[in-house]
Amino acid sequence: MPVKIRLQRHGKKGKPFYWIIAADSRAKRDGKYLDKIGVYNPNTNPATIELDVDGAVKWLQNGAQPTDTARAILSYKGVLLKKHLAVGVKKGALTEEEAEKKFQAWLEEKEGKIDAKKENLTKEQEAEKAKALEAEKAANAKREAEAAAAAQPEVEETAEDQEAAAAGEVEEATADEAKANEKQEQAGS
Repeated sequence: MPVKIRLQRHGKKGKPFYWIIAADSRAKRDGKYLDKIGVYNPNTNPATIELDVDGAVKWLQNGAQPTDTARAILSYKGVLLKKHLAVGVKKGALTEEEAEKKFQAWLEEKEGKIDAKKENLTKEQEAEKAKALEAEKAANAKREAEAAAAAQPEVEETAEDQEAAAAGEVEEATADEAKANEKQEQAGS
């Protein structure tokens, strides 16, 4: 029975996550499997991978063949390196302690790279938020200036209207006086 280490899709439409499984190569993609080795979630940044390293090494040593995607994930988590070191221990090229020390050094280096990526992502997100906040403040200031400018002419217009109205009343009053004077003159003549 040829065994494959592959991904089994779960999750909803547009939001997949995968189980990393060891299954018979003739089984359906989401069908029966022999062992669940881990979980892969590509929806997060960086992708979340939880993997039973020793279980995966056991399956690889027993002849399981990983698919291309599964091989990339296993390599990313150090499973293929651990298998390689186990073969070196079996041949006598390394001791168990040396192999474990090399594997732990590799893991620490890898975790450092992942942490650096996470820090860069958070810095970029904070920079984007700050930039958006500055743009929003500028837009608000522009709106306030426009509103103040729009309100200013209205105030000036009302003052001008009041002056014009007062001037109009004075003119009307003088016109009324002039008409009254004319009527008196006509009546007196």
